[in-house]
Amino acid sequence: MSRNAEAALLGVTAIVAAMGVALVNFARGDWLDAQVALTFMVFAVAFGSVNAAMRRWAPTASPYLFPIVALLAAVAFTEIYRLDPQLASIQRWSLLVGAAVSAFVLFLLREEGVTVLRRYRYLFLAAAVVLLLLPLLPTDWTVLRGAEVNGSRLWVRLEVLGRTLSFQPGELAKVLLTIFLASYLADRHVAMATTNRTLGPLRLPEPRQFGPVLIAAGVAFAVLIYQRDLGASLLLFALFIGMIYAATGRAAYLAAGGVLTIGGGIVAYQLFAHVERRVFSWLHPFDDYAGAGYQIAQSLFALGSGSLTGSGIGLGRPDLIPAAATDFIFAAVAEEMGFAGSIIVLAAFSLLVALGFGIALRTRDVFRKFLAAGLTLVIGVQAFLILAGVLRLFPVTGITLPFMSYGGSSLLANMVLVTLLARISHGEQA
Repeated sequence: MSRNAEAALLGVTAIVAAMGVALVNFARGDWLDAQVALTFMVFAVAFGSVNAAMRRWAPTASPYLFPIVALLAAVAFTEIYRLDPQLASIQRWSLLVGAAVSAFVLFLLREEGVTVLRRYRYLFLAAAVVLLLLPLLPTDWTVLRGAEVNGSRLWVRLEVLGRTLSFQPGELAKVLLTIFLASYLADRHVAMATTNRTLGPLRLPEPRQFGPVLIAAGVAFAVLIYQRDLGASLLLFALFIGMIYAATGRAAYLAAGGVLTIGGGIVAYQLFAHVERRVFSWLHPFDDYAGAGYQIAQSLFALGSGSLTGSGIGLGRPDLIPAAATDFIFAAVAEEMGFAGSIIVLAAFSLLVALGFGIALRTRDVFRKFLAAGLTLVIGVQAFLILAGVLRLFPVTGITLPFMSYGGSSLLANMVLVTLLARISHGEQA
């Protein structure tokens, strides 16, 4: 597919977003207004600028990535606007900022590509650790302070010119950690894959090679303890284990990761009340319908009432689901767009993950290969965790659905993530 075809598809997604806003207005008894035109302009400018940057600095990059991202963003924006027009207004600004940063990243990587990132791996690691620790700042500081939302310390608030800006530093930290891990494994994957110790009939990696697995478990559990964030801890641990397995192909690392995950989950269930509540509400949502199970129960009602084609955009009641614009945006889409809309979202994420792993498989350079695999793992695992929580296949983790959940931090980080994937795919032709 050419860049012109990509631009055409991006234009179609801008029309989809504008039509979604128009349908919401019609459902409210209103007519076409400036919000429709503004939505079209924002999507066209945001993704058009990314397309222009790709033409200039990565002309042979995969043209399939950003049309999928734009489709997910358009579907989600329709529901965010339907739930809260003020949040939609902020999301539009976030999309513009994310697109501008993506174009800037392509500019910075115009000459050497992502290979230049390998030189600064320890700087990225230090920055990621600082970002993960930022939410632990005192909540009473005036300019920059940590914030606790729904029992989790994930947010940082910054006072600028009398206004309060909130962001989740952990969203960017996951990208920086992926870059560090890709660089680390590019240097050590041969030793980790070939060095063995025998224990009876078993052939195990050297004990020192288990260090990264233990560090991964420690970091993930530390996040769970200090920030009370089940989703971030699971995502980080899955990223560590998944990348180690991709680099070595050794099932022993997966087995060790599985054992540590089960063990850590049991310990967390015993020690932390918020983990116990989430597990209980997952298993028995209707036993405490008015309390811990209310969110999941309302989500199940929404999924059930959506049927095949949905109740219609603006005609359902996704507003009854707590945090529908963030944690449960998929349930809102499923209710008003039905099974058909749900399949579109699931297919889009599946295609995005398939494209990412395809880029990793085709890339010749080891570092770029591991980086592409790690970035794809972040998208895939994050989407799986939140979708499984909404569908009641897994306890709710509280993380965002990439490109769909309301939130500037998540949108910005994931736009950068896909930009790096696109730049890696351009490197295939280098």
